[in-house]
Amino acid sequence: MNIIKKNKLLFIVTLVYVVLFITNTDKAIESTQNSMYYVLEMLQIMPVIFILTSLIEAWIPREVIMNSFGEKSGIKGNMLSFILGSFSAGPIYAAFPVCKTLIKKGASISNIVIILSTWAVVKVPMLANEAKFLGTKFMMIRWILTTISIFVMAYIVSIFVKKDSIPNIKDSIIKNKVVIKEEYCIGCRICERVSPSKFKVSSGKAKILNDIIDESTDEAIDKCPVKAIDYI
Repeated sequence: MNIIKKNKLLFIVTLVYVVLFITNTDKAIESTQNSMYYVLEMLQIMPVIFILTSLIEAWIPREVIMNSFGEKSGIKGNMLSFILGSFSAGPIYAAFPVCKTLIKKGASISNIVIILSTWAVVKVPMLANEAKFLGTKFMMIRWILTTISIFVMAYIVSIFVKKDSIPNIKDSIIKNKVVIKEEYCIGCRICERVSPSKFKVSSGKAKILNDIIDESTDEAIDKCPVKAIDYI
């Protein structure tokens, strides 16, 4: 039963195929052939994506991702996300593991929404084909309205969706060292109140007292209003 609960979708799809083979064999065969096409496509694309995500995980420092796509990246991060999605290659499902890795490294929810949305509907090669078949005017108006919608949607999603709600994100962070970015710290003393054995505010900036990492460290990181505390 536990296996079924963990793979509900796969179980339901398998059950549907079994019923379809019993009730309408021809449609079942046609459906299986169509499914196999996409399975083979995924088998060709996903290994490359897994290699890419591994390279991002291993070789790109968390600080670089945070500066380029993080909460503090501002308009620069929005533009980089838009460009990354627009010039991406491959189907949209290939974007999900890449975006999950970027979130683990510190990318903001809003920038992930921008990457996914542009990857799906604003690819540069797709725009050329759109202009060819539907006309340049249609393409331009659709592109402008879609772009506006993407940024609005990114802002709204970032309000309602937090990183804590994404599976395995919090536990995936490597908790080997805590740092304080003094340029962001405002000396509010929240970290000191949450974890007095770990943090102390001196001369208007928070300082780390020891290397012990516990639940209060996570709480201090979550409650810091300017996100000056983080793991590396």
